[in-house]
This record gives sequence, structure tokens and C-alpha cells, in this order.
Amino acid sequence: MITVLVVDDDVRVARNHHELVQSLPGFTAIGVAHTASDALTEIERLRPDLVLLDLYLPDGTGTSVLRAVRAPEGGTHPVDFLVITAVRDIEQVRAALHGGAVHYLLKPFPLTALRDQLERYAVARRSMVDAGPATTQHDVDRLFGLLRPAAAGRSLPKGLTTATNELIAGTLREADGDLSAVDVSERTGVSRVTARRYLEHLCADGRAELRMRYGTAGRPEHRYRWAGAGPSEGGAAG
Repeated sequence: MITVLVVDDDVRVARNHHELVQSLPGFTAIGVAHTASDALTEIERLRPDLVLLDLYLPDGTGTSVLRAVRAPEGGTHPVDFLVITAVRDIEQVRAALHGGAVHYLLKPFPLTALRDQLERYAVARRSMVDAGPATTQHDVDRLFGLLRPAAAGRSLPKGLTTATNELIAGTLREADGDLSAVDVSERTGVSRVTARRYLEHLCADGRAELRMRYGTAGRPEHRYRWAGAGPSEGGAAG
């Protein structure tokens, strides 16, 4: 289970992000802070895996929180930061990334963007555990691709659309178990061939997993499962 601390000076925004985290399988929101000093106190007390960190806080900046935690005297517990802010100053962006933030989301954004980033984070954590002690360049490329994905329009292969990709992704995400391309086709209204193309892309992107079901005769059936559907184990991704 990935534990998350929400840090935002806006009470309504903090509540929305808290509720979103609680709705995701494999995640639990363990606290909320509205100031920089409270954030540092709660990080020390709760020891979260991930902090959703606003940069504009009434008594300081989010980057000051990040620097304090990353400092040698800040403790040994690994904490990852996902920066969520309306601050568009490039120096702040650079400071957050240099400080080790796994990603930077600019307000306003749809909650689906935060959900997608959290699910990618969960997949990245699990990928590091699955990779074992020896890491290949492919493992590194995939990990950074998951944590800091390209824009959706550039990441989709030719012929695929963002709307249909999210439709297929949502169908897998909401399923109780794994689905075949035929199942996805029936639930979304797209053709089986189209469903298979999008499912293969989601697998290549790390957002879905392919499993083979072997029957008594004939070819094994391809079954697809949302990669962020289960709890994540192991160390932090930062």
C-alpha cells in the first residue's frame, strides 16, 4: 500500500486530492497539511511514501520543504514528491526537479491527470521491485518514461487517438479482473482489432499487463489487466 500525504494551502483542493487518493486501489491518504511547517511535521510523524506538494504555502514554499527533507539531516526515510501547483516560474520548476520531484503538475488540471500520474507512480515502484538488484538500460528508460511521460499526443502511435485510449484505459481500470480484447470490444463498442491495438499500446506504456490463459485446446487466450490495480510493495521511486 502506497501512503500519501497531501500538502496544499487550499482546503477544498486538499480535500479533492485526498478523496482521489483514497479512491485508488493500492493507495491510502494518511494525512493533510496546509502549511510548510505542518508539512515537515507530518512527514516526520507519518513517514509517507509520497507527498503531493503544493509550492505556494502561507509560511514558506514547497521547495523549502523539499530541500529540508532532502538535506542530510532531514532523515533517512525515503520520501517522493509530486509537485502540484499554479506556480509557473521556470526557476521554481527547475528547483523542484533538481530537488528530486518525480513530476510537476500545473494547476488547473483535470483530476484524471493526477490519477494517471499516481497510477504511473505505482507501476514505477513495482517495476523497480520486479527488476531486482541488477538494472538494465531498458529498465531505467521504462522507469523514467513512466514517471515523466511524454505528452499524450506525442506518445500515441500513429492511428490511435487520446479519447479512445482513455476509453480503453478506463474500461480496464474499472474491471474487477482481467479482460480479453473481445470483452473490451463489447464494453466500449470499438472493434476487436481496435481494442487489441490499444491494449497492446497500454501494455507497452506500462499501464496494463498481458497474461496468457491456457485452455484445454487451441491457442492461449490473451488477457489484459490494469497495471495499477493492486497494492505496490518495496521502496520509493525517488
